Amino acid sequence: MADLRSRRLDMSRRHALKTFGGGAIAALGLTIGAPLLAAPVFRTYPFQLGVASGEPAPDGFVIWTRLAPDPLSIGYGMPAAAVEVEWLVASDERMRDIVARGTAYARPELGHAVHVAVAGLEPNRPYWYRFVVGRERSAIGRSRTTPSVGQPLDRLRFAVAGCQNYEEGYYTAHRFLAAEEADFVYCYGDYIYEYRENRFRNRSKGPVEVVRPHAGDEIYTIDDYRRRYAQYKMDVDLQAAHAAAPWFMTWDDHEIDNNWVGAIDQDGTPEALFNLRRQMAVQAYYEHMPLRASALPVGPAMQLYRQAQFGDLMDFNLLDTRQYRTDQPCDDKWGIPCKDIDGDNAQVLGQRQESWLFNKLGSSNARWQVLAQQVMMMDLDRMPGPEHTENLDSWAGYRVPRNRVLEQITTLGLDSVVVLTGDEHQNYAGELHMDGRRPGSKPIATEFVATSISSGGDGEDQRESTKAIQRENASLKWHNSQRGYVVCDVKSDRWMTEFKTVDCVTERGGQLRTRKRMTVEHGAPDSLSDG
Repeated sequence: MADLRSRRLDMSRRHALKTFGGGAIAALGLTIGAPLLAAPVFRTYPFQLGVASGEPAPDGFVIWTRLAPDPLSIGYGMPAAAVEVEWLVASDERMRDIVARGTAYARPELGHAVHVAVAGLEPNRPYWYRFVVGRERSAIGRSRTTPSVGQPLDRLRFAVAGCQNYEEGYYTAHRFLAAEEADFVYCYGDYIYEYRENRFRNRSKGPVEVVRPHAGDEIYTIDDYRRRYAQYKMDVDLQAAHAAAPWFMTWDDHEIDNNWVGAIDQDGTPEALFNLRRQMAVQAYYEHMPLRASALPVGPAMQLYRQAQFGDLMDFNLLDTRQYRTDQPCDDKWGIPCKDIDGDNAQVLGQRQESWLFNKLGSSNARWQVLAQQVMMMDLDRMPGPEHTENLDSWAGYRVPRNRVLEQITTLGLDSVVVLTGDEHQNYAGELHMDGRRPGSKPIATEFVATSISSGGDGEDQRESTKAIQRENASLKWHNSQRGYVVCDVKSDRWMTEFKTVDCVTERGGQLRTRKRMTVEHGAPDSLSDG
């Protein structure tokens, strides 16, 4: 036994030497049975993945980092032991007036990620933060607390972004987003893509070489997912966007597997086995996002639906349209719908989340109510012609639960509901009707769909196919097929959405412009028009 313990100690010493350098052994406290809690000396910068904040509240927010000196290697350059990390929050950007500080442990069980729930701060103001480990300092991040509940609020300005396939473009849009000085960012999902490395993709005009390839095969294990998140988070433009404002995170499908719902994937994998993959994916998701401890995974499950309130101006309901959804109807095909889209037992939110949402809507006293979610609610005919064509991975494939949500909004007498959506890799602005595409009825709510950061490549201003869809669907008021993000400028009497687009993501140096402004007046969902 003594020989075995000696060999383990020797292995730990060699690992520490390789990771941190020769001066680290004494600082690490490498004695038999002693945890690695003292400050190490790193050979390579440990904050390779940047910093982030999220989940803002009136008295604080979550700050995040992950120690990873060698992000893409197995073990990512860290020892299998806890490391103490100091955190600081200041009222000024130079970090001179420290208003909160403490220590946290970066633990191997969570990939040496650090989640600190900072509290005791003043409402509705900016703060700055950083982390320190040993002699290393992270970048400085900026966060912001929310207004007190019910506090009169004149204006709110926030961004919406997501769908950032690493292989299909640079994160130019994130660099511009970082300069927006947004109160917060809502990420609707597809933060990573699970696909294997590809040298090229087949397009309608022939094969196109990818901009920058994924590292490795399709991802299944915890090491796979950690490595994929690390590759994405090493992008400095994404790091800049995270450091500029607090983020609210939700997921869509690619954080686990394309078009997954519940315990079902698109390949017919047995549920027990797919749940093992989900468990790896949701742990890695938590490790890399600025989420509260309430979202800590339990097996393959994770609590992501929640509400944030912004004074008396806006109630922001974040939804999860993947984890509790029933299987897509009609074999999950993009095309002519079958009778299953009218199934009485179909679910998108699941019964518990749906009841929670209806209670939140019913108790809201805010001027605006927001449904921040993932897949389109507008019921669009996607291929004009003699037969109706649906995207069955959207709410259009689930008519009964879609109608329940719209009926509840109507029953409650809510007339200023805005739905924020992603997934489509295009910009859309339109109206939600109980009767789908048919004109003549008053809209119930407004939907803004934000395009992708990079997924889909450069795109084009307006596709001919989508022009035809807009002609066929009176509820769709505008569309665009370029990359970018959305900025929502919210006042008591009107909501303005700015669609920000970049002209190129397949090469660096793309330029930003505000492609369109769309405005809807408070209490008048039929007023959607050019801003």
